[in-house]
Amino acid sequence: MEAEHRNPNAAIETCITKGIHRDTIRTVNQNMPDPVALYDLADLFKLFGDGTRIGILWALSESEMCVCDLCALLKMKQPAVSHQLKNLKQSRVVKARRDGKIVYYSLEDEHIRRLLNMGMEHIRES
Repeated sequence: MEAEHRNPNAAIETCITKGIHRDTIRTVNQNMPDPVALYDLADLFKLFGDGTRIGILWALSESEMCVCDLCALLKMKQPAVSHQLKNLKQSRVVKARRDGKIVYYSLEDEHIRRLLNMGMEHIRES
């Protein structure tokens, strides 16, 4: 324990040989998305970092719903649900359809449903 205080890097693993695997780096680099795409992907995953948004997304993965239905289901007030729907819509994760005075929300596409299902499958396996 005392040794860890003297050397904060003691627990960090390092390469013993100090060599790199050029073929591995070259192969991985060819498949790496550009930094902008990685940033966009990180933003997408941030949307999944909030329990309220996950609840909304899960509900919309089951059925198209209006704000009032989402509020009743999630036991939340309308401004809170509307705020999250606005964020999800701006991020192109949720889309809206107007039918008279009612706006119905649904997932933008099947990819979002698959992400939710894959995440839940991972949680249930743990």
